[in-house]
Amino acid sequence: MSPRRFLRPLLLAAAALLGTGFAVAAPQDDLVWRGDHTTGRAIMDDLAKEYAKQKLGKISLQPFSTVSGLDAVANGSADIAGSARGKYLRRAQEASLEFSPVALDAAVLVTHPKNPVRNLTLKQVYDIYFGRIKNWKELGGEDKEINLYGIAAPLDGVEYSLRELVYRKGDQPVAVPRLYLNTIKLEEAITLDPAGLGLSTLASVHANKGVRAMQIEGVDASVRNVTDGTYPLYITLYSVNRADSPKLAAIDRFRNFLATPAAKEILRKHQLIPYADASDLVAKNDERMKFIDARVGRDAVAAAALAAGTTPPAPVAAPRATLAAKQGIAPTSETAQAARENLARAEAKKQAEAEARKVAEANAKKAAAANAAPVAKQDAPAPKKAPAKPKAKVAKAAAPKPKAEAAAKAEAPKPVSFGNVSAGSTGH
Repeated sequence: MSPRRFLRPLLLAAAALLGTGFAVAAPQDDLVWRGDHTTGRAIMDDLAKEYAKQKLGKISLQPFSTVSGLDAVANGSADIAGSARGKYLRRAQEASLEFSPVALDAAVLVTHPKNPVRNLTLKQVYDIYFGRIKNWKELGGEDKEINLYGIAAPLDGVEYSLRELVYRKGDQPVAVPRLYLNTIKLEEAITLDPAGLGLSTLASVHANKGVRAMQIEGVDASVRNVTDGTYPLYITLYSVNRADSPKLAAIDRFRNFLATPAAKEILRKHQLIPYADASDLVAKNDERMKFIDARVGRDAVAAAALAAGTTPPAPVAAPRATLAAKQGIAPTSETAQAARENLARAEAKKQAEAEARKVAEANAKKAAAANAAPVAKQDAPAPKKAPAKPKAKVAKAAAPKPKAEAAAKAEAPKPVSFGNVSAGSTGH
């Protein structure tokens, strides 16, 4: 037996007998954490040091990317993953993973400090990522192309969470031509590019003087403005583990540590809000989403139906699908009643639109008949000759020639396509 293995049980026994509270971390207490650089830099470095200081165990850090961390936990090569997004239901690798919320952070659009544009509306963010706004001049800045930066890793946590807020779809394809491995490299690029724009978090950039966080709807990204809900783009950071991990006891110990005053103080130092202290803010999430929906011009009924499922239903079916979901959970609840009212309004609107179309079609037929009468009278032959069929001649004259029709199709504008510009919606 090695001296270390011989001494460990003696030390543990002595600590128990003396009642000193002294403990020596066993190998099963050692945990491997892997996740995105933002979470690693913002949380885990200091948390791991404090965890070891309290002799609760050792945590080895492997910062890389969100998906690499989740996959490492799924295959057993890591014990805990850090993620800036929740579970992605379309990935089989995440089915057995448990996501535990740890803190709230602010997603921030960052630019160069010399960029004169300081504020973006939610609609502008929506249009920038869709490739509809491409020049800083459209935002009140200089006549320069917006150099939009993003993360190349598929389903990156921060970018997924932003798209979930802005588009109600975390894997929404977007027009981001400049891709980097992680937020650290992205921020480095922004410090060198006065026309650059990219996404990071408040925890990551609050001490970085080389970039400036943009206001959203005129509100600065700050702990205070996230806490009171006035800054709308806040996201949740998670600790992730496998449900059947052989180290569940050590993982539970780490989770309990995150709720201690020492751990919460570390989170606050990094401009984060401990999740356990944010119950009021979490409860207002529906209000937050309605605010974002209104600012980006999204229909509230369709948005609610989209948020209820993994894929957006057909527009006509949205109110009925929402009602079915609400009734299945709580048929007499206020939300179910609201869904019934939404369905009634949608069906009434559909009926009114159908009646309006009928009236418009009838009026169009009357107008066409009125316009056709003088033409028929003018083209009619002299009374002594055999009368022609005016309607047939008019119809023949109105029929388009095949060549003209082909030319019209050739001139029709093609739909806009981003090509292969998705920053991560493959689900693979």
